[in-house]
Amino acid sequence: MSDRRQRLHELVLALLQRQGDLELLHSDGDGIAPGGADPAGWLERNRRLVQRYQALVRTAVTLDALIDQEVDNHL
Repeated sequence: MSDRRQRLHELVLALLQRQGDLELLHSDGDGIAPGGADPAGWLERNRRLVQRYQALVRTAVTLDALIDQEVDNHL
């Protein structure tokens, strides 16, 4: 199982590299424009970022499964 996990990590990292700039989650509103944005704004941004990262992980899992399927079909 650790080999598969390592492959998934490598696939996720490769996908992240192709995404360009890596956005990070805000923990408590850091980086919010002074005197303006409400906490709901950064919560919504964080929610979108988490969904984006989840999509990257699902893509990596799918690619890994497809690779395993191809390897099994050729054995």
